[in-house]
Amino acid sequence: MKLLSRAEEIILLSVLILEENAYGISIRELIHENTGIRWSLAQIYDPLNKLTQKGYLVKYKGKSTPERGGRHKYLYKITEQGKDALIEIRKVYENIWDRVPKKALT
Repeated sequence: MKLLSRAEEIILLSVLILEENAYGISIRELIHENTGIRWSLAQIYDPLNKLTQKGYLVKYKGKSTPERGGRHKYLYKITEQGKDALIEIRKVYENIWDRVPKKALT
């Protein structure tokens, strides 16, 4: 079993949340809104490329827009394999957290 890194998990969850609007900058903004941390573009695009190579995401070209000077955005969509990886990592965290004695956190 190959587990997702925390960055990969956050990016996959962001793509899942953003649905049809998941591209580098929107993912970065969502992460900033939810963590208070501004990730660099490399912190976004490197994992996006790796997740695409692993088959967890599909990258596709969106429509060109006047605001972008007629250039296309590259959008991302999560695959079934990506969803399975998220479910797996969530189960791992739940199993570990369930074993932590309640008194250990007080």
